[in-house]
Amino acid sequence: MGFCPQCRAPSSMLEASQGASGPTAPVRLVDLGATNSLTRSLTGIGEVDRVFGGGLVPGSVVLIGGEPGVGKSTLVLQVAAAMSRSHRVLYVTAEESAAQVGDRAGRLGAAEPGLDVLAEVDVGSVERVVDGGGYRLVVVDSVQTMRVGDVAGPPGGVTQVRETAARLTELARRRGIPVILVGHVTKDGSLAGPKVVEHLVDAVLYLEGDPDRGLRYLRGLKNRYGSVAQVGVFEMTGAGLVEIPDPSGLFVGDAIGVMPGTVVFPALCGRRTLLVEIQALVAGTSAPQPRRSVTGLSPRRVHQLLAVLHRHGSVDCRSCDVFVSVVGGLVIDEPAADLAAALAIASSRLGKPLGPMAAMGEVGLAGEVRPAGGADARREELARFGIDRVVSGGRGRSISEALLAAGIRPERGRHLRAAGP
Repeated sequence: MGFCPQCRAPSSMLEASQGASGPTAPVRLVDLGATNSLTRSLTGIGEVDRVFGGGLVPGSVVLIGGEPGVGKSTLVLQVAAAMSRSHRVLYVTAEESAAQVGDRAGRLGAAEPGLDVLAEVDVGSVERVVDGGGYRLVVVDSVQTMRVGDVAGPPGGVTQVRETAARLTELARRRGIPVILVGHVTKDGSLAGPKVVEHLVDAVLYLEGDPDRGLRYLRGLKNRYGSVAQVGVFEMTGAGLVEIPDPSGLFVGDAIGVMPGTVVFPALCGRRTLLVEIQALVAGTSAPQPRRSVTGLSPRRVHQLLAVLHRHGSVDCRSCDVFVSVVGGLVIDEPAADLAAALAIASSRLGKPLGPMAAMGEVGLAGEVRPAGGADARREELARFGIDRVVSGGRGRSISEALLAAGIRPERGRHLRAAGP
């Protein structure tokens, strides 16, 4: 019939034959060993291995997505080249010619003897090459441009993407080799066809970046063999993506707290702590609906912080435009950043610099400030950068007390007053 009866998407229904699989027998779970006994293959790129969970697992399938031009093809080509220094690697390009990939590899310094390039769009042809090639890693760029010959529909359609991912996943399991798939994103920024592919693959990673600074962040959305909290940091240069193993210095300026509205927050990203600078700008406006702009934090939580500051901290921003941003383009999604954002807003509203300090803690709707998890690791990273003044949450601490500790003294009947002699 071709059309889905619900969404009316073309080429989304087809006749499929299901053959009987061979007999299988159950095995005892204790005989299989623990997950951490899996032999992982290191890519040779530390930031990538960090996000993978310690390397690539044999037979696993990884989907890497990102916006056009963010550097997905550059990243996977560099991974393929690094792996090919010790193993045979196949790079399948369905978007470029082999000559174009070779030219790009030359510019990136990724031309390695152990790296083979195959310009092919047919999944069956790729399977035949892999079965006879003795490869230890297969990279496919991209899953939206591949097609399965006996499946109706154009490349990039729901049916073709699903069948392509399923066939390549079966290939990875059968050969016991990891497969990396490159996926494009839709207009709303989500991976194309995520509900179709995401359950088939073992890991879904997203490459995002700040075009103005050339920084790129590789983060996990799903990982069966590692933590999704890990973040890899890179810088895009003329020689490709360069890993940044110690990125805290990039996110924190030299003049911390000199200007109003800046506070350092120690963010936990898996097993690493990154120091980031949260900035706020609060400016009066005569507009009937003041602007609220948030970058790098949850807009919903920032709106809650504005209400809590007004109700419990005597900090009134109702007639002000409020802009809050995380420096460097990093996205912070942990509630422990609440206090740093709240203090940055209050500091800008008052026009009072807070000096070199950091803040961490979750702010509740009742005005309480709860402690942040992993406080020891956060304080260690702060101490490494010479920041020993930290305002944090604790038992019985309120937002008003946190403002006092930061040097801001709210008073009843007045919105804000600077702490002074």
